[in-house]
Amino acid sequence: MKFINIGYGNVVASDRVITIVSPDSAPIKRLVQDARDAGRVIDVTCGRRTRSVIITDSEHVILSSTQPETISWRLNGKQSDEEEEDDE
Repeated sequence: MKFINIGYGNVVASDRVITIVSPDSAPIKRLVQDARDAGRVIDVTCGRRTRSVIITDSEHVILSSTQPETISWRLNGKQSDEEEEDDE
């Protein structure tokens, strides 16, 4: 089973991830609130601003302070933009 880092030492099983989205739109805000009411939210932001929302196949909603693009790069096994800049 492959795990991906979603920030601050937290990892999630990559085969359980359905989607990674930005938390800015109204439908995503409603989805997060509904999941919070149902007790399905996992907040791993460590008190920081939520930058991405990860939806899993078990309908859990994970809030992360890592950018969606960065998590996507990690999910696809590529380097993040920051790591690429360091290599150049």
